[in-house]
Amino acid sequence: MTWFEALILGLVQGLTEFLPVSSSGHLAIGRELLGVGSADDLAFEVIVHAATVCATIVVFRKSILSLLKGLFKFKYNDETDYILKICVSMIPVFAVGMFLKDYVEDLFSSLLVVGIALLATAALLFFSDRKAASEKKEPGRNGISYGQAFIVGCAQALAVCPGLSRSGTTIATGLLSGVKRDVVAQFSFLMVLVPILGEAFLDVVGGDFANSSVGALPLAIGFAAAFVSGLFACKVMIALVKKAKLKWFALYCALVGLTVVLTQIL
Repeated sequence: MTWFEALILGLVQGLTEFLPVSSSGHLAIGRELLGVGSADDLAFEVIVHAATVCATIVVFRKSILSLLKGLFKFKYNDETDYILKICVSMIPVFAVGMFLKDYVEDLFSSLLVVGIALLATAALLFFSDRKAASEKKEPGRNGISYGQAFIVGCAQALAVCPGLSRSGTTIATGLLSGVKRDVVAQFSFLMVLVPILGEAFLDVVGGDFANSSVGALPLAIGFAAAFVSGLFACKVMIALVKKAKLKWFALYCALVGLTVVLTQIL
């Protein structure tokens, strides 16, 4: 992978992470179009995902600081309740990472899987948007219950499949389970911080970066590109995800997914 290819893929990751269109799917498509190395090498994907998580931390720094301050009051308050629900949401993805990691990594080698998953994302966004049109009461403290947090966490675990948008799947699942759009949007972006940073840490400790076929310079450029574009996308697109009709994203995912599927089977 050259530095220019890393720059392009980093920008793709940063701009698509916060839209319900699957950043991992777009990375796989971008790799294919650029003719970039083997999809078996996930070091680049991990580093650019970590970059967008860092961008999320910067954008949500005040909310995160408020949660941490509330947590260290050592009593059950709104902040503690919210953090515990985020912990509950991480259980499914932790299980997938522990027991199905090798199987998930194999999926990244198939563009057909990406295309089918994008079509599934389109369907999920379309139906959740229709359901979200009606008003809902806030289901418990902080607008989300423990049960709903777990359901959204299950959606995040399924979204490890490339092409199945993590933000789109979690937001759509939250809407379908009765959580309001603004509540589930923030929850969706905050619940991913620990899993992705944890995965990056394990890859560093386990030596995966040292064994990577991607050089240090492309990794650094990819990280920087994803971080800067992620900052922009997070600030601009979070409001768009909260307010916009998801059917337009559904249409985009359907068109891209159908194109990918047709190119793979014809």
